[in-house]
Amino acid sequence: MADTTAVPQEHTALRPGALGVAGIVFLVLAAVAPLTGIVVVASIAIALGNGGGTPMSFIIVAAILLLFAIGYAQMSKQLVNAGGFYAFVVKGLGRTGGLIAGLIATLGYNFFVVGTIGTSGFFMQAIIRDLTGFDMHWIVWGLLSIAVCFVLARIGVDFSSKILGVCLVLEVLMLVVFDISVLVQTGYDVAAFSPEAVFSGSLPIGLLLAATGFLGFEATALFSEEAKQPLRTIPRATYTSIIAIGVILGVTTWAVVSATGVAQAQGTALEHLPTGDLIFSLSAQYLGGPLTTIMMVLLLVSLFAAMLAFHNSATRYLYSLGRARILPHALARTRRNGAPALAGIVQAGFAAIVAVIFAIAGADPILTLVPAMLGFGTLSVLILQGLAAISIVVYFRRRQDPRWWSTFIAPGVGFLGIASISTLAVVNFDIVAGSSEPAIRMMPLLLVLAIIGGIAYGAYLKRAKPVVYDELATDLEKFSNR
Repeated sequence: MADTTAVPQEHTALRPGALGVAGIVFLVLAAVAPLTGIVVVASIAIALGNGGGTPMSFIIVAAILLLFAIGYAQMSKQLVNAGGFYAFVVKGLGRTGGLIAGLIATLGYNFFVVGTIGTSGFFMQAIIRDLTGFDMHWIVWGLLSIAVCFVLARIGVDFSSKILGVCLVLEVLMLVVFDISVLVQTGYDVAAFSPEAVFSGSLPIGLLLAATGFLGFEATALFSEEAKQPLRTIPRATYTSIIAIGVILGVTTWAVVSATGVAQAQGTALEHLPTGDLIFSLSAQYLGGPLTTIMMVLLLVSLFAAMLAFHNSATRYLYSLGRARILPHALARTRRNGAPALAGIVQAGFAAIVAVIFAIAGADPILTLVPAMLGFGTLSVLILQGLAAISIVVYFRRRQDPRWWSTFIAPGVGFLGIASISTLAVVNFDIVAGSSEPAIRMMPLLLVLAIIGGIAYGAYLKRAKPVVYDELATDLEKFSNR
């Protein structure tokens, strides 16, 4: 008699059509975390970069990324894959190049999530203690945050995008209120865009730090398999994200330097650098105590939103590499709603374990955990953007594409800009990480190990598992006809 026992079906597909342009933009801008970008990134850029000319740094970086996005949009029309920039590099630089990009992306995004546990836990402990008197260790707050992120991600990416959309609206609304208050009470000083201001201090460091404020925009391609009409949705979401980030950070930074005085901006920011309260001090002056308290609470919301967004991104890299069998294939399993199953568990578990190790060692999260994890994650994503940019140029030149502006000149100039910023990030890694500790400064060497590991693993797959090696490229074509 035949065995009629039903065998459970293994799901390995993400949910198609779950996200529109708005949903993807919410996911991306949540990773950027505009309020955190102003409180942390803009303040440091004003202090250590080009002071009162920092608004122009954000505009220049936005222009560079928009040039890159022109080629990115053309590539996105050729490719629908959850591998993001890893998939782009496979198309342009080949399978081994893709392996290197995949390893860098996996390391970078997973380290980023570990770092967000540290930042979220630290600020939750400090702000909640100051507002309520209730004091709980940062690691407990951090673990609670990643646990909630894990649950929300398993419910589905469309649900995550709705949660992140609410968080984003609240963050941006608070920044808009601050911007308007400065405009009404003080006005915006156009001297911020004068050559004297733009080239004051260190413009290269200003550009480097401004570029870190855009980290996360590249995640649009990660959600292409879950997008509605991805060949149109992903390019639109990318342009929208870069422009929105540039406007939000550029205008609010302009408000900040106008409030401090353009000429005095760098000195004032340096005075507040040890305590990191430049924005809160200006908020108290222009918005008053109650709204400043709300801003502090929204900072916690911003940090949580960034954690959820980066958890979703890191999970999709693990899922994609598992589906390509670069990592264990079990990582490609999905729930019935299309959310990655085991990949999400592995990602959240890895982040939690690393954070707990730091906590058990008695490490200060802001002095050790955050610089190490977020610093390396930032560098990894910048390198990944550069690899994707050159891959776009190479791919279209091999095809002898006649569209020189959109497939060569624009992405080529974008690559040169991103490569310059990446070089600055390596040379000034102590500024990127916010720590000059020798162990922190050595972390870029992990990228060298990723390159060596990618080359070695590629050679091994080509020799011992040629089918898996060949499918590194063929996997990319399975979803590109949607």
